[in-house]
Amino acid sequence: MGLRVHFTAEDLSRVRVAAGPDAMWEIVLSASQLARTGGRAVFGPWRAETRTRLRHLPAPQSRLIRYLAPPVGDFPDFLTPAGAPTDLAGGIDAALSTPRRRLRQDLAVLPSPPGWARPLADADRTTLAELGEALRGFHRAALAPVWPSLQSLIDADRALRARALLGHGTDGLLHSLRPTLRWSPPVLEADYPVDRDLHLGGRGLLLVPSVFCHRTPVTLIDPELPPVLVYPVAQGPGWWTGPAGRIPSGALARLLGPSRAAALRVIEDGCTTGELARRIGVTPPTASQHTAVLREADLIVSTRYRNKVLHTLTPLGTALLTAGPAAENPAH
Repeated sequence: MGLRVHFTAEDLSRVRVAAGPDAMWEIVLSASQLARTGGRAVFGPWRAETRTRLRHLPAPQSRLIRYLAPPVGDFPDFLTPAGAPTDLAGGIDAALSTPRRRLRQDLAVLPSPPGWARPLADADRTTLAELGEALRGFHRAALAPVWPSLQSLIDADRALRARALLGHGTDGLLHSLRPTLRWSPPVLEADYPVDRDLHLGGRGLLLVPSVFCHRTPVTLIDPELPPVLVYPVAQGPGWWTGPAGRIPSGALARLLGPSRAAALRVIEDGCTTGELARRIGVTPPTASQHTAVLREADLIVSTRYRNKVLHTLTPLGTALLTAGPAAENPAH
């Protein structure tokens, strides 16, 4: 079984990568992950911490989330509205503004609703308001604590896709999605729970990198909606323990100094270790040492792509670069 996305020549010129994390996709996919048992090394500790925080979410809101985002099977498209803003407020507003006919159509992918969920299909205002509170509460408990780490991973992935696009065009971008997605022009293929063909028909494709999309990509159910393909970004054990808003004790002292400040500024645009060495005038081993210290301080994230390692800034690194010593004098 697999997913096959069929491109035309026009579609190849209309491939885009989302500008950052999509709050609604991450809410739904993380809620689904929370109810699963697989991927323990990657999600186990996050699940334990999140379940503790979710005890403060009112029971009706918790069961609404569990019903709409089951651990297996489909979830309704209206929760991840195509073309909506990717921020939390904009995404929730778009989801809650779904017309009644569309709500009923989308909710039909779920098992027969219990009595308490039936008013949702009628676009009942009270139930929709409850859903909005549930989505905000879930985001606050499950995603807000790890959002800087999530942002860092997705920024690093976007940097990889940008380099592949600049170096080899759309063909290179699509090839860079291996091994999750396999590009065999004009078809992009992936393992999938069911057999499905998605014909883009000149509409293009929005690629959405996601931390909580695990192993296989996800797309919208309705083929008439603007085509979206959500794919997993690389993450390993400990990804959720990223920037906590301050530099770990002792790391700042090692960071300060003109060479590392220069390195941080060069990494702002994304670079490999070899490129960093050339641009700040040091040997590759010295550049590797600089990146190790910056990474330990949670100022950069390093992602391997083929035989190279690409370094990008974390949100904390960006903040320090614009407000800290790195912004003063990057000369070495």
